[in-house]
Amino acid sequence: MPPRFRGLDRFVARERIVAELAAAGLLERIEKHRLMIPRGDRSGAILEPYLTDQWYVKIAPLAAPAISAVESGRTQFVPENWAKTYFEWMRNIKDWCVSRQLWWGHRIPAWYDAAGKSYVGRSEGEVRAKHRLAATLPLRQDPDVLDTWFSSALWPFSTLGWPDRTPELEQFYPTNVLVTGFDIIFFWVARMLMLGLKFMGDVPFRDVYITGLVRDEHGEKMSKSKGNVIDPLDIIDGIDLESLVAKRTRGLMQPQLAPGIERATRKAYPDGIAAHGTDALRFTFAALASANRDIRFDLQRVAGYRNFCNKLWNAARFVTLMVPGAESAGAAEVELSIADRWIRARFGRRLAEVHTALANYRFDFAAAALYEFTWDEFCSWYVELTKPALQSDSTSAAAKSGTRQTLAQMLEALQRALHPLMPFITEEIWQKTAALAGRGGPTIMLEPYPLAADYPADPQAEAEIAWLQSFILAVRQIRGEMDINPAKRIPVLVKEPSAGDRASIERHRTSLERLAGIERIAVLEPGVAAPQAATAMVGELTILVPMANLIDAAAESERLGKRLAKTRQDLDKTRAQLGNEKFVGNAPAAIVGALRERAAELERTATGLEAQLLRVRALQSP
Repeated sequence: MPPRFRGLDRFVARERIVAELAAAGLLERIEKHRLMIPRGDRSGAILEPYLTDQWYVKIAPLAAPAISAVESGRTQFVPENWAKTYFEWMRNIKDWCVSRQLWWGHRIPAWYDAAGKSYVGRSEGEVRAKHRLAATLPLRQDPDVLDTWFSSALWPFSTLGWPDRTPELEQFYPTNVLVTGFDIIFFWVARMLMLGLKFMGDVPFRDVYITGLVRDEHGEKMSKSKGNVIDPLDIIDGIDLESLVAKRTRGLMQPQLAPGIERATRKAYPDGIAAHGTDALRFTFAALASANRDIRFDLQRVAGYRNFCNKLWNAARFVTLMVPGAESAGAAEVELSIADRWIRARFGRRLAEVHTALANYRFDFAAAALYEFTWDEFCSWYVELTKPALQSDSTSAAAKSGTRQTLAQMLEALQRALHPLMPFITEEIWQKTAALAGRGGPTIMLEPYPLAADYPADPQAEAEIAWLQSFILAVRQIRGEMDINPAKRIPVLVKEPSAGDRASIERHRTSLERLAGIERIAVLEPGVAAPQAATAMVGELTILVPMANLIDAAAESERLGKRLAKTRQDLDKTRAQLGNEKFVGNAPAAIVGALRERAAELERTATGLEAQLLRVRALQSP
């Protein structure tokens, strides 16, 4: 560049160059041209390329061992398909520019003399000694700092005392697992592998667990500029609407977006965000931790798991009421009921699922197994089955002791199983109830995780409770279909039961009548005409619920007819939309798919309503 232009602002230099070209007669014409000019978000300054000297790391010698480490399985990606992404980048990698023009970071270990010659070393003293430079020779350290990812790549061992061989380095390098997002496989995971192998001679971790990217409920990436970021602390502690709006619109790089962000926030959270607690949020993220690339975060899921926490707490309160003291856990005479044996066996099966899920990094499967056991099997079935046994005078003392013992032991073991996902509520419950199961200690964190082998399978108990559940669910289904008041106790007939069904009915009569709201169970003997009734099947057993005096047949027929008409109307509208080729061709695939699912659901509903209507109309026949 000619000396007269050096040091000028680029805009000033351009004007002078144009003027000189014009003066020299070298400029044919000047035309206006619209150009998209990038600007910095913070400063608004025009951004243009600026050539500077940079430091590079020759990458091929570092990449080859890191590729081999994953190919040989010394480090594995979970899910496995992310290894393809890793290989694609590593096998096409370019030399790494490691100098950055930032105000903080590790300084580039290079010094320059007055002539601009560079010297590289660990320190200025090492540079002077290595190159025999006089102490009076002025040296200037490069003002650039190392790339952030270069510094981060040193993290697995530099935090443990490296380059010294510290006890911490010996114990904790390499570690077992790295948990990270797919968007930094290139930036961080690959670089840690390369530098770990270079400086430590071993991979820094055995497994790389790749999580999905958390997006908002609409599938959009969370960004402050979009105003769709949710602070986890606001979910835990709650936040009022005005504070939430202020938080989302404060300090924006583009302040002009604030009005739109405020409108969207007020629409999405008209009452702010309620407090959900830490455990509900932790469990939500565990339940969402699937193998998918993206995770849609919906606050309603957190609310659902807050209800789960309440369910667990109420179950613990029930156990403390039913199990008055630790002596029941070690009672001399203990007789386990079928329900006691069943819940122990079911817990063992669920624990086996949890252990397998955790070993495969499927935290969503582990969360689902524990959720289903807690809510569906322990709370909804076992707790309810214990009430008739504990409240009946006909139950023996040994049987009551067995049930109390099982209640206490199952609750205690369940807290240990849930603790990694829900540490706070489980610690609180465990401290209050562990003694009832004959356990105790300073904290649940020091207790062993429950093992499936401690709760062996019991096929006979599981089969018998499965029969009991099917019977109760069949009666409940009839109640729901016929819109019978849940508080009304109803008669039930069983048609030609087998000897096994008869025995099961007698053994579980109290539980059947209580949990299904049955007034009495009678056997319809062969040759006796069956009354007008709703029916259901449990295996080979036919269950009948006589409709006489249970419902107003005319009113129920009218109600069902209106519901059926409305359902058919909605179905016709949905089919019309799907029959519109222009709409189907232009609408997003997700919307079309949702409409098809809705049409299928409406068809199923209409079919069910038609069947109910026929049964009710049969009751009106003379």
